[in-house]
Amino acid sequence: MSLAPWDELRTALKVARAGTVSGAAQALGVHHATVIRHIDALEDRLGVKLFQRHAKGYAPTEAGLALAEVAGSAEQGFEALAARLQGLQTGITGDLIVTTVPELSPLVMPAIADLLTAHPGLTPCLRTETRVLQLEYGEAHVAIRAGQRPSEPDNVVQNLGKLPVGLYASPAYLDTHGKPDGPEGLSGHGFITAENVRAPYGKWLEQSGQRIVLRSNDSASCHAAIRAGLGLGFMTPTLAGDGVTQVIAPQPDWASELWLVTHVDLHRSAKVQAATAAIKQRLSAVLQPD
Repeated sequence: MSLAPWDELRTALKVARAGTVSGAAQALGVHHATVIRHIDALEDRLGVKLFQRHAKGYAPTEAGLALAEVAGSAEQGFEALAARLQGLQTGITGDLIVTTVPELSPLVMPAIADLLTAHPGLTPCLRTETRVLQLEYGEAHVAIRAGQRPSEPDNVVQNLGKLPVGLYASPAYLDTHGKPDGPEGLSGHGFITAENVRAPYGKWLEQSGQRIVLRSNDSASCHAAIRAGLGLGFMTPTLAGDGVTQVIAPQPDWASELWLVTHVDLHRSAKVQAATAAIKQRLSAVLQPD
């Protein structure tokens, strides 16, 4: 024996409470014929009489009282669930997963700090992976991606701008090898770069035929090698910091396009909207308009 859909159970609960079809119909906001149909269908499905019909209304039988007791508990559970689901949609609390490539982590972290200050109920997680996390499978709430415009279906894609990239070296390297006189003076210098880099500066480096002295699968290791004087390397001015000198200013051909990606089902939730607003605000000071 299977229970009927919740609509019919809720109708029976309202009839038991009101004692009349009209009272239940008013409470549910439906026609009285709908109430009668629900009760008849429920009794047929369960094979028991839930109400005794009389001139003044409906009186619950013993089976009807038992069903009303269980339905009342179920109603409280559904109301609590509805409130929880509404909170997940409108509240700015709980887990928030942001994903981006490792190189962009230092740029994203201030935005996460802003979010925590404004919404201490959040528990952020920053996942920095070269693998593209699938928003449609719930692997992340917000993604910041570099390169070509993301084309996955059901995603909301916003352009953040271009990330400027310049060429840097340590003072020790420049003391030994001299400072190049613009892009035309790079011949004979050694370069440090990431493995399988797909950024525009990586393509430029490959096409220009420059000499590579070190590759690494980790951007932090590349930056450490630049600071150690092993060769020239590409950095974002905002992240370069002390210990390196800009050899060539950011070039248009080296800039990477950045995209803010959310899934259409979660895009308008309060939590995701707060995250995207914080990211846009922080990165607007760093990125070049498209």
